[in-house]
Amino acid sequence: MKQQDFSRLAGIEKLISLMSMLRDREHGCPWDLQQSIASLVPYTLEEVYEVVDAIEKNDMVELEDELGDLLFQVVFYAQIAAENGDFNFEDIANAITNKLIRRHPHVFPEGDVDQFGKTSDITANEVLVNWEAIKEVEREEKRSRGSTQDVPVTTSILDDVPRALPAIERARKLQKRAASVGFDWQDIKPVVCKLKEEIEEFEQALEQQDLQHISDELGDILFAAVNLARHGGVEPEVALRSANRRFEKRFKWIETTLHARGKALKETDLPELDALWEQAKASGL
Repeated sequence: MKQQDFSRLAGIEKLISLMSMLRDREHGCPWDLQQSIASLVPYTLEEVYEVVDAIEKNDMVELEDELGDLLFQVVFYAQIAAENGDFNFEDIANAITNKLIRRHPHVFPEGDVDQFGKTSDITANEVLVNWEAIKEVEREEKRSRGSTQDVPVTTSILDDVPRALPAIERARKLQKRAASVGFDWQDIKPVVCKLKEEIEEFEQALEQQDLQHISDELGDILFAAVNLARHGGVEPEVALRSANRRFEKRFKWIETTLHARGKALKETDLPELDALWEQAKASGL
C-alpha cells in the first residue's frame, strides 16, 4: 500500500492494514508471524490488567495508550483467524453489533435500529433481568446448534462459564449463575455463618496436618468469601485489588519509616513492625 493511500484510511482501517503487513509472509515481523491465537492469550491478559491499572490510577493518558494495546490484541486475533479462514475483524464488529441490538430491546424495539428514540419505561434492574433472560435464550440456541444425534448436549447453566477466568471472577460467575435459578441464600446472614463454618473446618484440617484437606478447606473459605462479597454488593476482585494497594502503601510506609531511623526490616522484631503497621493504618493509609 502506498503511503498516501494509508494516510487516507480511518484509524481502525490503518490498524487493520498495519496488522496485515506485520503478518506478511515475505516482509512481515518474524515475532508476529510466529504467534497463534493460543500464544496471544498471556499477552491479552496482561493488556487487560494494564487497562484496569490505568483506570484505578485515573490516568487518562495511560488509559488511552493501554486501550490501544488491547484493541491491537483484538485486531491480532482477527488477522490470524482471517488467515485460517475462520472470521475477520468485520465479522467480529458485526457480531457484537447484532448482539447489542438484540440485548437492548428497550432501546431498539423489535431489534430494529430505526426504532431508536422511542422511549421505554424501564429501570436499570429490569434491564439486568431482561439481559440475563436474553442471554439464557442465546445459550439454549448455542446448545441446540452444537447438538448431534450421537452426542447429547449438556444442559447445565454452568456450562459456558469460562474456565480460563481468574478463579475469583469464575467463582462469582458460577454463584451468580446458580442464583439465577434460585440456588442462593436470600440474605447475607447465613453467608456469614457459612464463612465461619468453613474457617472452623480449615482449623480442623490444620490440626490433622492433611495438606490436601487443608487446600480444599482453604478453597472453600475463598469461595465463601466471594459469596459474601456478592451478597454484600461488592466486586470481590475490586475489593482484593484495593486491599493489595492498602497493604503496599502501608508496607512501603514502614520501610520508609525504618530507613529514616537507620534500621532495616530484617533488624526489626515483629512487635515493632506490628506497631508501625497500626501507625500506618491510623494515618489513613
